[in-house]
Amino acid sequence: MIRAVFDTNVFLSAIAFGGNPERAFLLARERRIRLLVSPAILMEMAFILREKFGWGDRAAADAVRTIGRAAEMIKPATTISVLADEGDNRVLECAVEGHADVVVSGDHHLLDLKEYGGIAILRPSDFLDQFEKLP
Repeated sequence: MIRAVFDTNVFLSAIAFGGNPERAFLLARERRIRLLVSPAILMEMAFILREKFGWGDRAAADAVRTIGRAAEMIKPATTISVLADEGDNRVLECAVEGHADVVVSGDHHLLDLKEYGGIAILRPSDFLDQFEKLP
């Protein structure tokens, strides 16, 4: 089973806008992929929902719980500092520590890496294309 880490922007797009990010998240909810998440990713998600999207504490907590129920919690012990955005580094830490096969992101800083430590970094549409080609 594919082990995947989603960047916060994928979760936000899945919840707020739908499309390919929502389709990718549904694969995790249906247990067709193993979604990996860390406390840092969930905390960033809650912060953005509250501060940038204006969600209340309860709605943000509900969204985070929905993600948490669909994912395996990874608590990275490794610190990575390869990108200027600390949130991006937390995504890479989760991927490395969780032995992910892929990071799914819409963030150009992560996408520009193409891969990190043998872990592919793909847009949601490219991830779905690859997933659909699997036997």
